[in-house]
Amino acid sequence: MPLSKTQSSFYRRLYVAHLVDSGITSVPAIMAATGMPRRTAQDTLGALAELDIVCEFEKDAGERHNIGRYVIRDWGPFDPSWISAHAARLGAELGYPPAP
Repeated sequence: MPLSKTQSSFYRRLYVAHLVDSGITSVPAIMAATGMPRRTAQDTLGALAELDIVCEFEKDAGERHNIGRYVIRDWGPFDPSWISAHAARLGAELGYPPAP
C-alpha cells in the first residue's frame, strides 16, 4: 500500500533530520543521498520546525556566502535513537537509495 501524502511528508522530515544528524549536512549532500530535487530538500529542512525539530544553518567562519552546514539543535518530541534505528525502513518506504 503506498504512503499517504501525510505519511510521506512525515517520514521525509524524520529521514532528512536523521541525515543531517548523521553528517549529511548540506542541501547538495541531501539531494545526492536521496535523489530529491533541491526545492524539496530546502522545503523539508525548513519544515522541520513544524515538528518542533530545531534545525539551524551554521555559516562557516570567514565565509562571505552561504557556506556552512545544517545542525540539529533539538529533536523536540522525537527520540533520535529510534529514528536512527528505523532510518533504513523510512528511506525504503520513501523510495530512497540506502543511506551512505
